Amino acid sequence: MKPGLLIFGALLFLAGVVWTLQGANVIKGSFMTGRTTWLAIGLGCLAASAVVVWLGTGRGLGKWKR
Repeated sequence: MKPGLLIFGALLFLAGVVWTLQGANVIKGSFMTGRTTWLAIGLGCLAASAVVVWLGTGRGLGKWKR
C-alpha cells in the first residue's frame, strides 16, 4: 500500500466531485458553473482518481509490485 498515492487519489476525487457538480450547474457561484468543459474535466478526474487509488492499494501493479 502506498499512502501518498491514496492521499493524492482522495484529493483528486474531491476535486473531481466539485468540478463535476459545478459543470452540471448544481453548485453555483463560480466561473465554472454550467460549463460542460468543467463537467468533462471533473469526470476525467473521477476516473483518474479511481486508477490512482487502485494503484495505491498495490492491486494494480501486477508483476511489478514490490
